[in-house]
Amino acid sequence: MKLVNLLKELDAALLTPDGIDPSLEATGCYCGDLLSNVIARAKTGDIWLTIQTHQNIIAVAVLVNIHCIILVEGNLPQDDTLLKAKKEGIVILSTQETAYQVAGRLYTLGLGR
Repeated sequence: MKLVNLLKELDAALLTPDGIDPSLEATGCYCGDLLSNVIARAKTGDIWLTIQTHQNIIAVAVLVNIHCIILVEGNLPQDDTLLKAKKEGIVILSTQETAYQVAGRLYTLGLGR
């Protein structure tokens, strides 16, 4: 699913200033807050759902080749996280919904494994 279409389907705010590259696609979803688990278990093309807001999430996303991070439960990224996301081309969204709710929506949109 194209990330630009995903934004229309979710109740989420786009936080990265440059918008979304129309060519970016999501192929799955990973929920987790422990960075080592994300590195070990997330797949290229996954959307990552987390409550983490520090800039290390961008480094993990780059390492795993994740193009979109959704911050759940109303969490907002730190300023340095947004700067690093812009530099690395990572899309950051934020939603008031829980990871469970967002994962359910993503599953019904066809992003289940």
